[in-house]
Amino acid sequence: MSATLRLRRQAFGWELRRGIFGILVDDRSVGSLEWRQTVEVAVDPGRHTLRVQAGRYSSREHSFEVADGEMITLRLHGATIWPRYVASVVKPDLAISLKRE
Repeated sequence: MSATLRLRRQAFGWELRRGIFGILVDDRSVGSLEWRQTVEVAVDPGRHTLRVQAGRYSSREHSFEVADGEMITLRLHGATIWPRYVASVVKPDLAISLKRE
């Protein structure tokens, strides 16, 4: 059997870091995500790492554990305020915010 990882790209206001975001689970590409889109990805039960990226910009690595038949939902968005956008030029893993719902 498998589990499901649901990713929802939604922010309050406008994203300053736009474009298509690539989804990496355990450092393997499993899909992409556009503005205001929700994607579901089948994953094996167990512990995984998730990172979302757009070119050289990315989210911080997020670890999660999922049981058989379970669904994990995470919300993500690109930088929405200019200080975070500017900081992401120096530290690219600040460009995309990723939080569990």
